[in-house]
Amino acid sequence: MALGLHNIGAPKGANKGKKRVGRGPGSGLGKTAGRGSKGQKSRSGYSSRPGFEGGQMPLQRRLPKRGFTNIFKKVWIEVQLGHLEAKFAAGDEVTPELLAERGMIRKSYRQRREGVVILGCGDLTKPLSVTAHRFTKGAREKIEAVGGKITVVEAGT
Repeated sequence: MALGLHNIGAPKGANKGKKRVGRGPGSGLGKTAGRGSKGQKSRSGYSSRPGFEGGQMPLQRRLPKRGFTNIFKKVWIEVQLGHLEAKFAAGDEVTPELLAERGMIRKSYRQRREGVVILGCGDLTKPLSVTAHRFTKGAREKIEAVGGKITVVEAGT
C-alpha cells in the first residue's frame, strides 16, 4: 500500500493516554494524586495568577518604572502612495471608508477617533482624488504632480 496523506498515522508511542489521577495506590498517582501533601497548590480550585511568585515581590513590581504613556497621543493609520497605486484605477475617489472596505485599513479607524495619513512612499502614476485626515508633504506633491486632487477632512468625521 502506497504511503499518502490520507493513510499516514502517528508513530507508535506518539499519542499517550490521559493521566488518570487519584485511582488507588496501584496506579502510582493515588491518594494525593501527584499534588504532594498540604499547601495551597494541593487544594481543589487552586489557580495561580499570571506573574504570581508565591508571595515574593513579583518581578513586575521589583523593576524600576521609567517614563510615561501619553493617553492623548494621536494614533495615525498610515497608508502609502504605492499601495494606492496598486489598488485603485485612474480617476477613482479614495476615502477612508473605501480604504476600510478594501481591507487596507482597520474598520475601527472611526470608533477610535484615529486619522488616516497618506505617506509619500512609492510612486503614483494615476490621477486620484484622495480624501484623508492628513497628508505628508511628499505625498501631497506626488498626488498633485500627476493631476490628482487632495481633500483634508477633520478627524472623527
